[in-house]
Amino acid sequence: MTFDVPIPDENDPRWTRRDGIFVGRDDGPTKWLAGDLTTVKITAVQTGGSLGVLETTVSPGSGPIAHAHGREDEAFYVLSGDFEFLNGDQTIEAGPGDFLFIPRGNRHRFTNIGPRPGNLLTFMLPGGHEQFWLDKGIDPVPGEPPPVWGPDSIGPLLEELARHQVTIMPEEPLSGS
Repeated sequence: MTFDVPIPDENDPRWTRRDGIFVGRDDGPTKWLAGDLTTVKITAVQTGGSLGVLETTVSPGSGPIAHAHGREDEAFYVLSGDFEFLNGDQTIEAGPGDFLFIPRGNRHRFTNIGPRPGNLLTFMLPGGHEQFWLDKGIDPVPGEPPPVWGPDSIGPLLEELARHQVTIMPEEPLSGS
């Protein structure tokens, strides 16, 4: 069986247009935020609003509190380590190669449940929320320990999270649910 597939003329700009964006393995601004080290790999500004991508190293026992996004869907790809994800009222254990998509409005969180730091890629669609890390993260200083995050440092982030339409959610279901 043969197919007659039309191929664009070599003068068609699709042959030579270079609109793709390459980000090297060590590229992107890196910030400490709430105990995790995150590199912003690509931003909404770079992708015309389509996408934001984070690469995060999550310490054992660390991860965000339960929350829901009002503007973006979020997807997670586990590069290394062992994680527990909350997806609504479901918990999922995930390891290297596992992928989870969370639609906007769903309560979720992740926790590194392993004995060593784990690494995640987080995709935000549309992009924009990655700006939170750029605006509120702390630049790492070589040779210095990570900053300590506690109630005094987390409290001021709540206003910024609300601006990004992120709602903090209870970890456990409400009583009577």
